[in-house]
Amino acid sequence: MNRIAATATKILRLLPRATLILMLLAAPVLAVPTIRADTGHTIEAPAHKNTSVGFVLLISLQRG
Repeated sequence: MNRIAATATKILRLLPRATLILMLLAAPVLAVPTIRADTGHTIEAPAHKNTSVGFVLLISLQRG
């Protein structure tokens, strides 16, 4: 009987620790679908038109 009680107390002592580790490992995996579902409210800036790079590249190629 003491052996069964010792095994049961050992399992009950390890159970909260195992639950905490499992929750810490599962939290990022469970959070990904909720993050991906909220893509409709993303505000993006307009694309920056960079016209001076082509001119500088053209001048440098003509000199070389």
